[in-house]
Amino acid sequence: MTFDEVLAQVLDLLQRQGRVSYRALKRRFDLDDEYLEDLKAEIIQAQRLAVDEDGVVLVWSGEIPPQQPSPAALVPQREAQTARPEDRATPDSPLVAEREVSDAERRQLTVLFCDLADSTTLAGQLDPEDLREVIQAYQATCAEVVQRFDGHIAQYLGDGLLVYFGYPQAHEDDASRAVRAGLSIVEALGTLNARLGRDRGIRLAVRVGIHTGLVVVGALGGGDRHEHLALGETPNIAARLQSLAAPDTVVISAATHQLVQGLFSCQELHTPSTPSRWK
Repeated sequence: MTFDEVLAQVLDLLQRQGRVSYRALKRRFDLDDEYLEDLKAEIIQAQRLAVDEDGVVLVWSGEIPPQQPSPAALVPQREAQTARPEDRATPDSPLVAEREVSDAERRQLTVLFCDLADSTTLAGQLDPEDLREVIQAYQATCAEVVQRFDGHIAQYLGDGLLVYFGYPQAHEDDASRAVRAGLSIVEALGTLNARLGRDRGIRLAVRVGIHTGLVVVGALGGGDRHEHLALGETPNIAARLQSLAAPDTVVISAATHQLVQGLFSCQELHTPSTPSRWK
């Protein structure tokens, strides 16, 4: 990861936990003493988002106080949700207006983007009604896998799925959950393909891209239609990685690979016009 990527992840971790030891940062991000000193200088002196405590612990001092327990405590529990309007202060409270407009959250997410390969060819082979049934079966298969790993399907985009791991429920191992989900989707399609081959003479294949990074999650839309979507570069990178994947292959970014290294068998993927990625 670049220095900026490490810095962003450290700030996100610090904001969520409130305080973190330097030893934990060195172990979690594989930092040497010089790299750690550079991070401390940027966070404490340049951005003034934290203070040093006895040379041992970094303590968050930014404007937004941490509201969540440590990641380990989030594993079996659901995160606290934004208060409903009826639970907030009375209309006379001067804080009401401020809280009403502060519904966006800054989060670190692992985003999975999954899309059918050769869907144009598939559309030419099937009657529209048959195609609809096939797509529904494919989406149901993917949804079952995503639910198993506690992911959140943010959008169905035609024959693609945009999935968040880390929102609305966060886990310490969201990155590995996303990778396991991607591999399991590929595996689950094998069972679906056995039925589709027998009944319709077709076979589905998927491409999966995964990236981890900072986003801002909030409600978007107008009128009666609203969606909670993550904004930032992270979803776009996941989509680009998906486009690099071979059929029935999962491609992950270097940022995600840093978090799951040693848990999966990966090989570096080189392309002429893009940086190294992992598959």
